[in-house]
Amino acid sequence: MQADRSSNTALSKFQVRPVERPEEPRYKDLMAQHHYLGDLAKIGETIWYVALLGEHWVALLSISAAALKCGVRDRWIGWDFTSQYGRLKLIANNSRFLILPDWHHPNVGTRVLSLMQRRLVSDWQARFGHPVLLLETFVDPSRFHGGVYRAANWTELGLTQGYRRTQAGYSPAHNAPKRVFVYPLCHNPQALLTQAERAQLQLTGKPNIMLTADQMRILPDFFNDIADPRARSGRRHRLSTVLSIAAAATLCGMTGYKAMAGWAQDLGDKARERLGCRRVEGRYVVPSESIIRNVLIRVDPAVLDRALQQWNEAFAPKDKNIAVDGKTMCNAKDDKGHQTHIMSAVGHKSVICYTQKKLVLCP
Repeated sequence: MQADRSSNTALSKFQVRPVERPEEPRYKDLMAQHHYLGDLAKIGETIWYVALLGEHWVALLSISAAALKCGVRDRWIGWDFTSQYGRLKLIANNSRFLILPDWHHPNVGTRVLSLMQRRLVSDWQARFGHPVLLLETFVDPSRFHGGVYRAANWTELGLTQGYRRTQAGYSPAHNAPKRVFVYPLCHNPQALLTQAERAQLQLTGKPNIMLTADQMRILPDFFNDIADPRARSGRRHRLSTVLSIAAAATLCGMTGYKAMAGWAQDLGDKARERLGCRRVEGRYVVPSESIIRNVLIRVDPAVLDRALQQWNEAFAPKDKNIAVDGKTMCNAKDDKGHQTHIMSAVGHKSVICYTQKKLVLCP
């Protein structure tokens, strides 16, 4: 009885908070050492949490972007093809959960999950400017039963199709199904995730698109005439393929080289083939983050812009009205100290920037 009281007292003193930037190397090292899947890079919207007892680190969690595809989750929500993609950011994935070796005691896992769940909604809103309505996670049944999630009142939905993540993307065989668990962070998340008004979900601006198979297949054609700035010896991927992946990832809401590369890694074989990826040992291979970055910083921006405008003319909504807007670029001055300004022409319906002009206004 005394031991139980002592344990309950310790659990009541646990705290969970986001990992601070100076602590991130320690977090990454511990994940790499003790989690069976190893470390996980920060890509897109991600919050790392640490659970503490006093100054002692007890457990680590990573909450990141939801899986692009999960059949049992999407059927549970009731999503159709169009609404699912624009609202995916309202779901977060518990992509890592590690209880550190000295803290494998009863109820530690459920206590840590509970404390994280209580603060996640406000943390997510403050950091990313939009709500999160649902948590998901995937449990490998060959290793774990998922008892900690059941004890924390998560709901098991079923199994994934079983395609396993690899360094090249996904395994060709579906022999590694995962248990899918979800935890609502609001009342009736299915109704909110499927309701028509995006503004009520604080989703402002033009929704990201999901490219059709035909759009993906045609996209590389718009980049075929662009000169490749790379040396011949270093070309493992066609220029049109690298540019197509960068453009498609951006259209689907990715920002930054890491996010583009992560989006590419999540593509299935059929999508990779449509974008012109090369085939190696029976698999279509996508370019890495370093290759995408190297191409985008070296290719002629004016030529690339013309190719993208051609794609816009073929597939984007037509605009009857054009808005002209000006922005002052903070800390951007020419060699004479004059402030730089940017004028942009943007379509009202498509929210497409048709052209930009740099201006230096003399005092």
